[in-house]
Amino acid sequence: MGKRRRVAERRSKRPAMVGGMIAVVLAGAGIGVYALYGGGAAAEDASAGAAKKPAVRTGPLSATEVTTAARSFLTAWQQGKVAEAAAVTDDPAAATALLTGYTKDARITGATLTAGTRAGDKVPFAVTGTVTFGRTNKPVAYDSALTVVRRAGDGKPLVDWHASVVHPDLADGDTLVTGEAGDPPVKALDRDGGELTAKKYPSLGTVLDGLREKYGKKAGGRAGVELRVARGKASKAKKSSDKTLLELSEGTPGTVRTTLSPSLQAAAEKQVASRARASVVVTRASTGEILAVANSNPNFNTAFQGSLAPGSTMKVITSSLLIEKDLASADKAHPCPKYFTYGGWKFQNDDKFEIKNGTFKASFARSCNTAFISQAGELDDDSLTKQAQQVFGLSLNNWAIGVPTFDGAVPVQSAAQMAAELIGQGGVRMNPLNMASVAATVKSGSFHQPYLVDPSVDDRTLAKASRTMSAATVSQLRELMNYTAAHGTAAEAMAGLGPDYGAKTGSAEVDGQKEPNGWFTAYRGDLAAAGVVQQGGHGSESAGPIVAALLKAGG
Repeated sequence: MGKRRRVAERRSKRPAMVGGMIAVVLAGAGIGVYALYGGGAAAEDASAGAAKKPAVRTGPLSATEVTTAARSFLTAWQQGKVAEAAAVTDDPAAATALLTGYTKDARITGATLTAGTRAGDKVPFAVTGTVTFGRTNKPVAYDSALTVVRRAGDGKPLVDWHASVVHPDLADGDTLVTGEAGDPPVKALDRDGGELTAKKYPSLGTVLDGLREKYGKKAGGRAGVELRVARGKASKAKKSSDKTLLELSEGTPGTVRTTLSPSLQAAAEKQVASRARASVVVTRASTGEILAVANSNPNFNTAFQGSLAPGSTMKVITSSLLIEKDLASADKAHPCPKYFTYGGWKFQNDDKFEIKNGTFKASFARSCNTAFISQAGELDDDSLTKQAQQVFGLSLNNWAIGVPTFDGAVPVQSAAQMAAELIGQGGVRMNPLNMASVAATVKSGSFHQPYLVDPSVDDRTLAKASRTMSAATVSQLRELMNYTAAHGTAAEAMAGLGPDYGAKTGSAEVDGQKEPNGWFTAYRGDLAAAGVVQQGGHGSESAGPIVAALLKAGG
């Protein structure tokens, strides 16, 4: 008879139910260990009959296998038995390192792990403990979750190890650290002098982290003591900032003024809060000042750091290229067939429409893919890349807005992939900040690097474009975008905002998604904005209303 069965037989009474779980007290240990409901006798019976099962288990995990693996891991972790806990994971080395650092570096002691109700192979759990640094200590509490998987070699159920098991804000390679903050806190202000907080503006959490990292020391603040997420190499490569989880003692903040408009920021927060996976940016076209940034997901700044195919909004840049090379002109005839084959790929338009005897302006306004693909043979492989870099300041990774950003990517490609880039697919990657800047460049006539903190604060050098478009090209681009806003795919969203306006819609197919990402970029007066709703479908219906509402709110 197995050891677990003998333990069960020694109990003098039935275990008490605590919150839907069995509370097990280890004799002499003085530690309450929370086992998952659904283990118990069923788990023991499974162990007793294990010899009858094949050596390598296959198929879906049973409830007993999931709860037993989870219980073993959480129990060992709570008792401080790092090696035992790590042995129940599929990456013992990584688990050992992070669980050891949990008490050594993060200085969290007395951890109590309370498992919740299993959902398939996933088990949520709550963590409470105490963070101690010197004579200062504070309680810490948060929720996390683990997933159990079957090991390929022998089918054994193990915890699928990721750093997020220890804390949901950790990415693999990140660590938890308690000590003097690397960067002093900052008090961020809007353009009118009001304080910006994540509580008031949920989307600004990652922005405030970035401001602290960049300006904490420069703004004259003094660091406090905190529990924080220290980013690893992979997270830093994505330009993710360290994140404060708990302040044990407050530092003295320095002050940093931003360009954000309190009214537009509030409006942007309201717009994205009512939609899933939406992001938006508003800028001042003539200067590059960022007036608002908001994301439905407050934990990642897709608006600044997202890397997504921009779909047909990319046709603004492509149109500038075709006009400069005399391959298209707003009011001249331009082909828009149902299909066009290039590089072995057969491209088509949405709903397979065609425009007979139409102009380039008509193709742009209706977002005809083949009108652009048909010109691929007249271009060099690097033509679009150069246009994006030299005219629109993109894809050079040199923007200095005051916080981390992804500055767009337009890699040099050939054949069908090059053609796909002309319509915002292939290897092209952008975010709302990039596409708001594209609209601003058209409106102002030249590229102005967006910025959140005035460069005079720290003598930053803003990125510049190596050349500007001719006045004739700019005029045609404005004509194309104005016509699209008035009579094309953007007309419904932009209704009532004219006449000094322009827009372009887009949708980008993504592998594995039932619906494409919806994009919209536009300008009105001196405001330029862009937004994306992931899995939102057509940009005119998803991102369009968000962008239009903010352009209207900006006056």
